Amino acid sequence: MSELSIPLYNLEGKEVEKITLDADIFDGEVNLDLLYQIKLMYEANLRKGNASTKTRGEVRGGGRKPWAQKGTGRARAGSIRSPLWRGGGKTFGPRPHDFYYRLPKKMVRLALKNCLNLRLKENALKLTQEIEVEKPKTKLFVNILNNLNTAGRTLVLIKDKTDNVELASRNVPNVVVKNASEANVLDMLRSEHLVLTRPALETLIARIKK
Repeated sequence: MSELSIPLYNLEGKEVEKITLDADIFDGEVNLDLLYQIKLMYEANLRKGNASTKTRGEVRGGGRKPWAQKGTGRARAGSIRSPLWRGGGKTFGPRPHDFYYRLPKKMVRLALKNCLNLRLKENALKLTQEIEVEKPKTKLFVNILNNLNTAGRTLVLIKDKTDNVELASRNVPNVVVKNASEANVLDMLRSEHLVLTRPALETLIARIKK
């Protein structure tokens, strides 16, 4: 199998060299079923599950029987907290629920590898030098993205975010900047373009091979 390489761009968008990719990671394998399972896991773990209604035992009031059992001509009633009454408790209403679950770490690492291969196949992966801006100015960060010719939802992974990069990138629409050590499959699948600094790629490869 021939060596696979991609260009390394500087922050002006010019190719400075070719980088040979790790054949163990960039083997062309893309398992869409696996990616779907991992995506569902991350989305489930984002759910709050805080919806809650009161049962008849939690509604305030209603300790006294509204009227006598017999002789009034009205239907029997034991409490104004009954679910049959307006303002009463809710029968089988939603309760706080934890949707959190985890899949094996091996599957998560394999899905990360699959994401890199997917973005490479789509020509949506760009490798660049370490990103740094002199001042915390949004315009400076946008110029870097324009030089790299990325348009649409973009995930930028760097090794360590500096304060300048954090401030310069946080107001750019459709752009997410993360440390490579924190990135996950959902981040990658939600983006149309993946921009990696060279140290960030090394961090991702280390995570996958762990």
